[in-house]
Amino acid sequence: MSLRVGYIPEHFSTPLFLAKTYGYYTEAGLDVTFIPVIEGSGRLIKLLNENEIDLAIGLTEAFISDIAKGNEAYKLIGSYVKSPLCWAVSTGAGRDELKSLADLQSKKIGISRMGSGSYIMSFVVGLDQKFTQPFFGGHPILHNFKNLRESVNLKAGEGLENSDAFMWEHFTSKKYYDNGELKKIGEIYTPWPSWVINCNTQFLETKKDDVKKFLNCINKGVEYFWANQDESTTYIGDNLDYSKADAEQWIKTVQFNDKLAQEPLDYDKIVVTTAKVLKTAGVLTDSDDVINQRLEKGVVKVL
Repeated sequence: MSLRVGYIPEHFSTPLFLAKTYGYYTEAGLDVTFIPVIEGSGRLIKLLNENEIDLAIGLTEAFISDIAKGNEAYKLIGSYVKSPLCWAVSTGAGRDELKSLADLQSKKIGISRMGSGSYIMSFVVGLDQKFTQPFFGGHPILHNFKNLRESVNLKAGEGLENSDAFMWEHFTSKKYYDNGELKKIGEIYTPWPSWVINCNTQFLETKKDDVKKFLNCINKGVEYFWANQDESTTYIGDNLDYSKADAEQWIKTVQFNDKLAQEPLDYDKIVVTTAKVLKTAGVLTDSDDVINQRLEKGVVKVL
């Protein structure tokens, strides 16, 4: 069975590829094609909507927000990473006027796409800092990490807009603090487990057994990841945009879900908590009843 899986090519993807390297998908009778999506979770949602991928692994807040707004093109079927995500807040290395999160009131915050994690987490920062509404002076859409870095250095490409700061995962950003391109002015953790797995609704209805097989293969990849940590961090250093030393620090902070397709998703922690924060942040504006109905329909158990 062929599956098209969209993923963000960051260190969190390592167990997926260890499972491929050691033949777990083949053993399960699956032909898995991984499609890298550098633009982030907003782009993954678009690909699911357009039936260009069957499954997507991305940030919890982006998918919960989208489902709560009424998108029924896909279902959230599991938690991939149980630990929270540390979002680093970055600006250009030479932006001396920006020193801390408190300086971001009314500033322009660059994002990858509307509805992406980089967009949603800006509102969490605004709440945390007790900014006055509207929190920011705009959200220039910059599509990918490279454009975001150029934007805060006032070097946005043609057709793009400069911004004052942006939010991206800490270890992905760290290389650019080390080389002097970016400056970190703060960080904020998600109040929820950070990564989820989503499946095209029609595909799930017709290929549920294959989806279960895929989740079980991920479990095996996670098991191998932890049993062979030196190999795992070496893979990250050799294949992704991280040093092995940074990977060794990151691995101390991450907790993968090793019970996919084996135990129910923690609905309160993942769904209820996320939706509550998103509503408080003003990302979700419908009534609680409407939001809850959409989420109950859009988050399913694959057991």
